[in-house]
Amino acid sequence: MAQRSESLDHVLVITPTYNEAENIESIIGRLRAAVPNAYCLIADDNSPDGTGAIADRMAAQDKHIHVLHRAGKEGLAAAYLAGFKWGLERGFDVIAEMDADGSHQPELLPAMLQALRDKNADMVKGSRWMRGGSTDQGRSREMLSRLANIWIQVAMDLPVHDATGGFNVFRASILRKIDLDDVASKGYTFQIDMTRRVIEAGGTVAEVPIYFPDREHGLSKMSGSIITEALISTGRWGIEKRTQQLKNVGHKLADEFESFNSRDH
Repeated sequence: MAQRSESLDHVLVITPTYNEAENIESIIGRLRAAVPNAYCLIADDNSPDGTGAIADRMAAQDKHIHVLHRAGKEGLAAAYLAGFKWGLERGFDVIAEMDADGSHQPELLPAMLQALRDKNADMVKGSRWMRGGSTDQGRSREMLSRLANIWIQVAMDLPVHDATGGFNVFRASILRKIDLDDVASKGYTFQIDMTRRVIEAGGTVAEVPIYFPDREHGLSKMSGSIITEALISTGRWGIEKRTQQLKNVGHKLADEFESFNSRDH
């Protein structure tokens, strides 16, 4: 496949925060060192621990850091969607997702950005579960995630190893083909949803192996309701996809039958 001519030089990394005062300076410092030319948008959900004030101080000292203050705790998906729109409005070529808790290693971003070019992809996912990927989250959480991703592959026929992974890089051109106002999914379901929407928009998805450590400080925001939503949504999307495939086959057969009959007359 021929390489596309569009620029991939103007990069924005979105980092949503809620009570990440212990992590934010460290993770953004590592990001700035790993990808010096990239810009960072800290999307803070009015953190009561003062994360927003720390972000403002960092932004005042570094023109590559911006802060998007949001009214309250609306969740990861809403923060990323707001960040996508912010980045698209300002003409960024590439928009990346990176959590603030240290689980996403900024030092791996250069390889992900390079894969966007080398693999001519519209989206690159950092994958824990492909060959070369790893995590130290504990056996029970690893098993839960692996089983969830197997379910997603089977239910949705989604050709990725780590659909729930949130360390992702997008070409802005593919995000412009997606109706972001139509995205209502939350939590880990949001990552699955964005992956399927990229594919449905005609985009290609590549994966690179990553190491995914447990968060450095604070508490995980994973909950049972997030897992339940993911299972229900992926099952529904899988049914919708297969229903549409059957309809397409039916239409094709009907067209062939009509064409066959017209030749007889």
